[in-house]
Amino acid sequence: MALRRAQLPRDAQGFTVFLTGLSGSGKSTIARALGAGLMEMTGLPVTLLDGDLVRQHLSSELGFSREHRDLNVLRIGWVASEVVRHGGMAICSLIAPYDAARRQVRGMIEPLGGFLLVHVATPLETCEARDGKGLYAKARAGLLPNFTGVSDPYEPPADAALTIDTRHTTVEESCALVLARLSSEGYLRHRA
Repeated sequence: MALRRAQLPRDAQGFTVFLTGLSGSGKSTIARALGAGLMEMTGLPVTLLDGDLVRQHLSSELGFSREHRDLNVLRIGWVASEVVRHGGMAICSLIAPYDAARRQVRGMIEPLGGFLLVHVATPLETCEARDGKGLYAKARAGLLPNFTGVSDPYEPPADAALTIDTRHTTVEESCALVLARLSSEGYLRHRA
């Protein structure tokens, strides 16, 4: 089945856009706008898998240990792989701080279709300044242990197809960059 999928032209394959970055980097904002843009462009549904929402509904029993973070990322990756398996478009927006888990997700999806890793590389200082939920302040006060970027590491991806810093790139420009990359790789040719 995977071999047959790999032989399909790219514009007939499903794909996943996987946005990773720190809390407050702009991942979810880009994901929502990208999803709306893809739906408008193609007329087809897009599955949006936001890390915060998945934690509430699919992974509510998980904590924030490395093991639990990886399990959450792999659950999201599995759901995205099922969307891709059926020729759909999935957008994942989550911190996904560890390289090994991101690589496992890539390994689940690439045999079935496209995988575009986007690093939303907005610096920690900017993310903290945007902290509308007060999470960074709580983490700095020791109230949120294992908080990525403060008391837990974030491993920037060395294999990202795109790197976006939202200090210098608007939401519209960020979406245009992703759409251009998907188009140049052939995933949107007959969908648009």
